[in-house]
Amino acid sequence: MNEKPKILIVEDEPDTAYILGLLLKKNNFDIKIAQNGNEALEVLKEFVPQVILADWNMPVMNGIELCEKVKENEKYRLIYYIILTARSTLQDRVKGLDVGADDFLLKPIENQELLARIRTGMRIHNLQNELHKIAHSKALIEMATTIGHKINNPLSSLLLSIENIKNELKDKNFEKEFIDDFKIMTESIKKIQSLANDLKHLEQPELIEYSDKKNMLNLRD
Repeated sequence: MNEKPKILIVEDEPDTAYILGLLLKKNNFDIKIAQNGNEALEVLKEFVPQVILADWNMPVMNGIELCEKVKENEKYRLIYYIILTARSTLQDRVKGLDVGADDFLLKPIENQELLARIRTGMRIHNLQNELHKIAHSKALIEMATTIGHKINNPLSSLLLSIENIKNELKDKNFEKEFIDDFKIMTESIKKIQSLANDLKHLEQPELIEYSDKKNMLNLRD
């Protein structure tokens, strides 16, 4: 079952917040409501939406100040941010765009236009999220290839050195433990070489949980 798309409404006027919430719930959105920017930042810790609808004028922290906070945080940067305002001057719009607002809606808000802007915001958010994942995967592949290459070269030299030492000592009597040590060293190096090869040829990086709040690349054993 697909999750409902999430929207955070930030509005200090209770009646307006209620009407917006009712409209969005009716259209199958999962919503949360905050009365100002400070409350919104607290909500974001547990509820990360695709779209934020925020009034410009609010006490404590207004919509512009909240927008600036949201857009400077890597975790929230891709959220599509719509400012609700009665201000219609070019100067006001420029101010909002300068802090990262994605769209403006002038009050009073027409329901169908609001829904259309939100759907547009959802599409843009999802596209940006996909592009972000592609860029992240590309970076992982490049990093893995680099690490694999850097590891493999010295390991190859080390294997050659071990073989040379074994050849030089092959006519001499040395204890079995020493021979076993060489075998363990050689097998360990080959395992690391196999890992380096996997990293160099990584095509579709997949992360798996390693420990609490930490992930690692899923490579073959």
